[in-house]
Amino acid sequence: MQFVRNYQKIFLMKQFFFLLCLAAIMFSCTRNPLKVNVSDVSADVKIRHLDADLMKLKKDQLASEIPELKHSYGEFFDIFTYRMISIGGTEQEEFAELLYSFISDSLNRELVQNVAANIDTIKLRKELVQAFKYYKHYFPAKDIPTIYTCISGFNQSVVTAENLIGISLDKYLGYDSRYYKELGLPVYKRRNMHPEKIVPDMIYAWAVTEWPKADNANNLLSQMIHEGKMQYFIDAMLPEMPDSLKIGFTKNQLDYCNKNEAAMWTFLAEHKLLYSTDRMSVKRFIDDGPYTSAFTDQSPSRTGAWLGWQIVRSYMKQNKDVKLADLMNNPDFQSILNQSGYQP
Repeated sequence: MQFVRNYQKIFLMKQFFFLLCLAAIMFSCTRNPLKVNVSDVSADVKIRHLDADLMKLKKDQLASEIPELKHSYGEFFDIFTYRMISIGGTEQEEFAELLYSFISDSLNRELVQNVAANIDTIKLRKELVQAFKYYKHYFPAKDIPTIYTCISGFNQSVVTAENLIGISLDKYLGYDSRYYKELGLPVYKRRNMHPEKIVPDMIYAWAVTEWPKADNANNLLSQMIHEGKMQYFIDAMLPEMPDSLKIGFTKNQLDYCNKNEAAMWTFLAEHKLLYSTDRMSVKRFIDDGPYTSAFTDQSPSRTGAWLGWQIVRSYMKQNKDVKLADLMNNPDFQSILNQSGYQP
């Protein structure tokens, strides 16, 4: 009887250790390798609020305040006035009048209030700090860009330059914002004009600035993989974020891509589109829009970018010795595909 009890104990212990090992294997297979511990990484993220500072200006103070504001905000002040609200530079005689017209406009003042009501800037700061902790983890020698917030009268969402990112917060007031409906913006654009898209849009814009499209990215495949690299960069900076937010798809659109991945890839291959340099063919699968015209109206636009993302993910999974910096600096799109083992 004692022998039987001992045997049962040994059997149960073996079962326990087998299940423990199985659980460990399953965890290692499903664990996201990009969820690294960055708690000890320092990220000094500076955020400047040009929108708030502009609204403090008084008409009788403009002559003295504009030079100070230009000095304080540096390059971004010129980007804002030239590119975002298109009133030119301070050298123009009528500049002060044009700037005051912008800041005194009742709609713009209303927008500032709506931004304050709809966008949690404390949460935004926390998300940016966390993202740039990952950035410093992977790229310790790189500087963190200064972040500038503004309103642009719905003109431009994100702008970048050396060491700066500008974000127009009035472009993120929410899908149901009456302003966007009054502007006649299509549903596919409004769908991504909400606060949760601010950080992934900024990270994408920074990736495109740091790693611009290579000169040899002249066919559909190369542009797909370029976009895939940008999306993988977002994976690394925002590892906790759902894929739908990273790329701006609805759940149904993402489900469509996952279910039809093989069919979409086969379509591109069989129609000899992967190496096409025809500009319109490339745009059809890379650019934003209501859907991908080559597929059904249930598909999202940018399906080529999504496929490129899966290729890059497969490449990084197959080549565990490749660091994020190696990927981002690799211009050999064909090599990435060849070494990805991509088989949807």
